[in-house]
Amino acid sequence: MKDYYKINEISKLYGIGVDSLRYYEKLGILKPRRDTNGYRLYDLKDMYKLTVIRDLRKLDFSMAQIKEFLDGQCVDNTLSLLREEQELLDAQMTEIVRRKALIGKRISSLREAQRAEEGEIVLKRTGSRRCVRIEQYITRDEEMDFVIRKLQKKYEDRIQDLGTQTIGAFFAMDDMERGIANSYESVFFVMEDPGDEADFILPEGTYASLCYRGGYEQNADRVKDLQAYIRREGLAAAGTPFEIYRIDNRDTMREEEFLTEIQILLR
Repeated sequence: MKDYYKINEISKLYGIGVDSLRYYEKLGILKPRRDTNGYRLYDLKDMYKLTVIRDLRKLDFSMAQIKEFLDGQCVDNTLSLLREEQELLDAQMTEIVRRKALIGKRISSLREAQRAEEGEIVLKRTGSRRCVRIEQYITRDEEMDFVIRKLQKKYEDRIQDLGTQTIGAFFAMDDMERGIANSYESVFFVMEDPGDEADFILPEGTYASLCYRGGYEQNADRVKDLQAYIRREGLAAAGTPFEIYRIDNRDTMREEEFLTEIQILLR
């Protein structure tokens, strides 16, 4: 085994860019010697430090933290660092478990949506749902996407993954009654954590529900179908119709695969 290695050899061995090695030298972490031609030569001590840097960077330690550790390395400092590593790993494991649960929930939701019967009207008993929303008149899909992103930005501390978020929108009923489809007055998210603050609550109760597949230009007709069913069955609506996007452009670019659920609260 050689005692010294050139910068290109170290770069290949550790998978660290030459510019990064020079940056570590600038910070004073690495102190390679120079040969007679001025080329940097790294010894075993430098290689040990690179191993520490690589491992700690994987745990998101800053270069300032790493330099402080290496400058004052002793058993007590190593124990302190190991405990900090342990805490970081615990936090990462907790996040992995949380993400895995979210993904599992989304898989189940998508599978259920794929099996859903299109055009069938059912009565669903639903618990209260805490929601946040933005009130904005929307008539185009591009506007809808923008408002959804805007709502996500506003509540990004509580909504970490838009792909698993339950999203809905209230129809602009003046337009709907004139037969104008794909027109909305507000967009909302259903919050997962019951302790989260809410702008409003979709109340507990029985909802008339209808699912349809395909583009949103048909939603005015589907709302009429649901309202006609409610009248025909001698029921009474207690709320404004809204949509829930069960399969949308977060999941597929094929419009024919979209699944949207319209719900109306009953008295």
